[in-house]
Amino acid sequence: MFPMTLSVDPSRNDNWPALVNILTGHTGPVYAVAYSPDRKWIVSGSSDKTLRVWDAETGQVVMGPFKGHTGSILSVAYSPDGKRIVSGSSDKTLRVWDAETGQVVMGPFKGHTGSILSVAYSPDGKRIVSGSSDGTLRVWDVNTGYMLADAFNGHTDWVASVAYSPDGMRIVSGSYDKTLLVWEADTGQVVMGPLKGHKENVLSVAYSPDGKRVVSGSADYTIRVWDIEKGVMMAGPFIGNGGHVWSIAYSPDGKQIISGSSDETLHTWDAETGEMVTFGRHNDSVQSVAYSPDGKRVISGSTDQTLRLWDVETRQMVGPPFQGHTNPVQSVAYSPDGKQVVSCSTDETLGVWDVEVVTRPFWSHRGMVLSVAYSPNGKEVVSGSADRTLCVWDVVTGQSVTEFFVGHTDWIWSVAYSPDGTQVVSGSADKTIRVWDVKTVQMVAGPFSGHTDQIWSVAYSPDGKRVVSGSADHTVRVWDIGATLMETILFSGHTGPVTSVAYSPDGKQIVSGSADQTIRVWDVETKGSVGFPFVGHTGRVQSVAYSPDGKWIVSGSYDKTLRVWDAMTGKAVGNPFKGHDTWVTSVAYSPDGKQIVSGSNDETALVWEADTGQILLAPFRGHLGAVLSVAYSPTGKQVVAASCEVLRVWNVDAYRPVSHSLSPRNTISPTQYRAPNGWTTLRRENFESFPQILFWVPPHARKGLCDGKVLSILGIPQTKLDLSRFVHGTSWAFCKGVSA
Repeated sequence: MFPMTLSVDPSRNDNWPALVNILTGHTGPVYAVAYSPDRKWIVSGSSDKTLRVWDAETGQVVMGPFKGHTGSILSVAYSPDGKRIVSGSSDKTLRVWDAETGQVVMGPFKGHTGSILSVAYSPDGKRIVSGSSDGTLRVWDVNTGYMLADAFNGHTDWVASVAYSPDGMRIVSGSYDKTLLVWEADTGQVVMGPLKGHKENVLSVAYSPDGKRVVSGSADYTIRVWDIEKGVMMAGPFIGNGGHVWSIAYSPDGKQIISGSSDETLHTWDAETGEMVTFGRHNDSVQSVAYSPDGKRVISGSTDQTLRLWDVETRQMVGPPFQGHTNPVQSVAYSPDGKQVVSCSTDETLGVWDVEVVTRPFWSHRGMVLSVAYSPNGKEVVSGSADRTLCVWDVVTGQSVTEFFVGHTDWIWSVAYSPDGTQVVSGSADKTIRVWDVKTVQMVAGPFSGHTDQIWSVAYSPDGKRVVSGSADHTVRVWDIGATLMETILFSGHTGPVTSVAYSPDGKQIVSGSADQTIRVWDVETKGSVGFPFVGHTGRVQSVAYSPDGKWIVSGSYDKTLRVWDAMTGKAVGNPFKGHDTWVTSVAYSPDGKQIVSGSNDETALVWEADTGQILLAPFRGHLGAVLSVAYSPTGKQVVAASCEVLRVWNVDAYRPVSHSLSPRNTISPTQYRAPNGWTTLRRENFESFPQILFWVPPHARKGLCDGKVLSILGIPQTKLDLSRFVHGTSWAFCKGVSA
């Protein structure tokens, strides 16, 4: 119906994530979220002092913002019939809202003298319990707004968590005073406790489905199960967590307990014996866990910005991590029918996820990608990351073709393929070198030590028999590869960290670049330096590379320039290449030696004519951070560039040539996918001060957004846009295809 609009390449939709909607509207971190009993609505509470009610299917705000609180909203809950919502706030009050009109129908309930940290409805919906940092609980009649009894006094510190028993007759509370108390819901009398045993704050409590037991999780790293009829600990302490137990929950059948901890792990525990089974782990603290209504799956939310879905029987992750949030995930909750999960985050958004969608895992690095290299056949790329792993990727599909290579204990600064493509070498900030078999993903040599500081760069010799390394210890070392990796040559002379090394095409020489602003050439046979240091850069030399014929050396520097040098004389050839706005981080020659590609901290990659230093193509844009590593494919038709956790493979032939009458700044690609709020803009030549807003991109698609110039994005689901028929601006009226 509208042929002249942008469209998404349908061939790339097979791996779209489970994210159904990102709900935006709050202007502060979202701390609390809950589904309505019928699953139609979601309520959220935020530090912006408002509540909002969202349509769970469309993600639209259907009610709100509900205004009235004067502090952050820390807890929300729906009434059992779904008609009311209660909110607890740091302003020390509770309010009850009509879920359909957004009007305050009761409150503010006043009485607490501290922030309200937890609220819950009684099973019959007639009462509300609140727990506060003032150390008390209070129970409120939802019809009159009055407290049913005096404040429940007994704790001597913050009440972090409260819960009604399934029959509504009792209430359990967990406190920073390291104890639990069980209360008569009507009178506020302590009927059991204080239940002592924890050595630190009690952070979370929950009733068993039959109401006979209570489980507690604590900052003392333990979990305890209490018989609330006898007032004794009947199981525990369950020991195995290596950090605060932030969240716990009973399985629907009451036989198991799930816990989430600051040690990045999830554990299930046998509720009777305390036998522990570890699921998997996040990359940061697990803040919230929940069972699905049928008890077959568990959802977890973490400060690593992801949610993960787990199969209870196999303890394996189902599909890839749910990615979309850009800040820690605070809380997760299942919909009553078990088909969706809602999450809230300090990034001011909520996420709604379809947990029935199980896609092919799209593994990605969990830290910056620091180095990339093409395989000799050009079909694959290897990456090294700050997450301490390597991975091999299919250039066309963007999928990982191996598991992660695990072994290093610190950032991996450099990776390189062996000439025959069967092995990969890595150099790390852990001061070691490791050699890996690409097929088995096993280390076949190493770890090998000798450097006394982190290793910045590694490279294979052309015959594959040696590896050269450059280190922050100011040295260059050459290693023989055989049954063992043995250091054979030590080159010293630099007065600063060696940031980059490369073999000459004939394998007779090695070039090194250093933070001392110089470049040196070393003779492998004589084991000495060749000539004098190459001097000319006014900043750290971050990257060096030989031309394919070995006659020239290119260098990239923190002085924002590239320079080409005569490899024999050490003389600079021509003027510095200028075009980047800040540090040049990586350089590489094309296979025919006619072009040079550079990556920069200015978030772009540039292609230069090697002989003249002219910029040949419009800048490669779209990266979400500094471009730390670049490499040409063996055919010269593609360039891979690494930035943040993402690798992009660019079709060089798809880029239009630059008119050299224009500065690089005026030759940007037509669209720039770089806006924190998701709005994509068009910047026209000579009119950069007035970008034209084109369209909005949901958070989960921003990292993987691209057009036809990008062959693939490695490690994340790709959202490829077809802009060939996209009309916009003053031409918007022609979207139906009617010619002007």
